[in-house]
Amino acid sequence: MTDRDERTSVKGGKGTQDETPASVTIAHIAESAGVSVPTVSKVLNGRSGVSEETRARVEKLINEHGYRKPPGIRQKTVELIFRELDSMWSVEILRGVEEVAARNQVGVLVSTFGQHDFDTSVDDAMGRRPQCVLLVAQLSEAELERLKTKNISYVAFDPMYELPDGVPYVGTTNFKGGQSAARHLIGLGHRRIAMLTGPDHSFCQARAAGYRSALEAAGLPVDPDLMVRTQLSREDAHATAKALLARPDRPTAIFTTNDMQALGVYRAAREAGLRIPQDLSVVGFDDVPVAAWVEPPLTTVHQPLTEMAVAATELALSLGRGEKVPQLGLEIATRLAVRDSTAPPPEG
Repeated sequence: MTDRDERTSVKGGKGTQDETPASVTIAHIAESAGVSVPTVSKVLNGRSGVSEETRARVEKLINEHGYRKPPGIRQKTVELIFRELDSMWSVEILRGVEEVAARNQVGVLVSTFGQHDFDTSVDDAMGRRPQCVLLVAQLSEAELERLKTKNISYVAFDPMYELPDGVPYVGTTNFKGGQSAARHLIGLGHRRIAMLTGPDHSFCQARAAGYRSALEAAGLPVDPDLMVRTQLSREDAHATAKALLARPDRPTAIFTTNDMQALGVYRAAREAGLRIPQDLSVVGFDDVPVAAWVEPPLTTVHQPLTEMAVAATELALSLGRGEKVPQLGLEIATRLAVRDSTAPPPEG
């Protein structure tokens, strides 16, 4: 970064005591602080390699002079950042992002940083100067703060954790989804309904809370032995469901936190000699494409991933243009997709 890059578009040189903030350059800040221009640049961009004492001195001068980095030319792109591209629903998200990007005549960049340093990835993104960033990756508060210091407009997609106030996001109605799944099974006559819960992510907790709410409203006990925590994978769910189905008082229905868990339940049921849905009803969550392909097709809570991605991209682009938006948080409704994996419980 050069002095010219950071210079504001005004007449004059170094400035005087009565200079306006508009005439200040980072060269002037550097001279006043007794440091180099690259050091001031590091402070402005939130980079490491500056002592706390020096950083404080430079920041004080920046604030005193009212210096603001002039906006650079943004590329007509939206950057989509995944932690890792290993999810079956990534394609649905990409579809929504590309739909909005095409309508707004902007490009789409896809990146991951699962195996890479986050600070380096943000620096790379900053170098590409996208109009905005859509975060499918779940970031910590420190990582979100890093984006803020980089002056990058971003939106969190379907966050796993409670976000700090003011962080823009698009999610879905996880509580209502869990509630509708349990209500469906209760309506079919099931009374011993197990649930495979997940990690302490906010969406897992909301789906489990919806399940509990439906049971309590129907006057059914919430049996802690039927709420079993496991990972959100087919393999872990298979082992957990196998233990549940080996019990003498096995459940007649299982609701899972996502569709991958439901596929693990399918395998465990087959190994136990149980038929779906005649002997065991199964309900998933997400409605990834494979849910409609398995045999029998899976009843699941449809999470509107494409619609969520459309809304998130539109919000991110609006923020990137500096527009005022009516709200920073948005939840899009789920719906139950009833297929062939659920039926009334077996008699007796």
